[in-house]
Amino acid sequence: MGRRSPYPEEFRNDAVALFRAAGGRRTYAAVAADVGVTGETLRSWVRQG
Repeated sequence: MGRRSPYPEEFRNDAVALFRAAGGRRTYAAVAADVGVTGETLRSWVRQG
């Protein structure tokens, strides 16, 4: 079984939307810093969904 994320689904979706809205002008790390997660966490969320 997978581990439950400490972040609500809506928060994850909003972070992914923010990254995608940047249209490649911002890095994972930059957007992740804005929302308070690591770049790897954000990258994982983007890949999942």
